[in-house]
Amino acid sequence: MSNLIIWFDLPVEDLDRAIRFYSAVLGRPAQKQQMPGMSFAVLHDQKNEAAGCLTPGGEGEEVKPSADGVLAYFNCEGRLDEAIPAVEVNGGKVLRPKHPIGPYGFRSIVLDSEGNRIALHSM
Repeated sequence: MSNLIIWFDLPVEDLDRAIRFYSAVLGRPAQKQQMPGMSFAVLHDQKNEAAGCLTPGGEGEEVKPSADGVLAYFNCEGRLDEAIPAVEVNGGKVLRPKHPIGPYGFRSIVLDSEGNRIALHSM
């Protein structure tokens, strides 16, 4: 079965700061990559089936981090209780601590180091 979501671009202001945040909170490295005229960092799931990247706004692009809009969920399966304290230590903010979401497990709503509102999730 293929994943419904196959890729996302998450806007960041400071790529290195965002790499530190996501690597610490998710417990796996964000891989910095460079192409002519652009730098970004790739986030893969454990099976390399779904992924996304941290993208600083490029020349002429009007993308910026936001606490409004889509809420992206990041899988912290088995690590949610470790991930939440890593948020503030790495420049983020916990907006809503761990709480149940019925049969769908648990989540915590946080702001990442760049100001994006995201959910950390675990069953």
